[in-house]
Amino acid sequence: MATLMAWRVRLSAAAWMIVRDVHASEDIFQSVALKALRRPGAFDSEASLVSWSFVTARREALDWLRRHRREERVPGEDLLDLMERDWLSREEPMSAPRLEALRACLETTPEASRRLLHLRYHEGRNCDEVAATLGLAVDAVYKRLSRLHQALRDCVGRRLGPAADGMENTSRT
Repeated sequence: MATLMAWRVRLSAAAWMIVRDVHASEDIFQSVALKALRRPGAFDSEASLVSWSFVTARREALDWLRRHRREERVPGEDLLDLMERDWLSREEPMSAPRLEALRACLETTPEASRRLLHLRYHEGRNCDEVAATLGLAVDAVYKRLSRLHQALRDCVGRRLGPAADGMENTSRT
């Protein structure tokens, strides 16, 4: 619990970036903390807990938006991932070159992978809905998303060169 409390501001901020509601973002943080407490022994390291918490906060924030039928634009997954890695690394804010590298990497991503990303993040569907739409098992959707995130992270790192290595190594969980 101490780890989550140390990351409280950043986790709440990640939720706020999506819901734009202070009270909702605090509720989301509390929900994430409760879920983490109900999973004793599920995390083998602090980094694993923090990474899981960011993903869970993001999912809950998107679900909150769906439940409240907000019409606001939600930041794209690429932007959310960049912000998360920035917060995790405690380095300078994301740079234009990093964002451009990510855009270029997304352009080279296969169509099936882009469709998966579009359904999950741009349409805001949960993984169960994505799985049903694509005719996949839910676990397959989670695994594909995880591989896509890693491939994009690696692609951005290659495009940016050695300067990106410090951030890449700290964000792997």
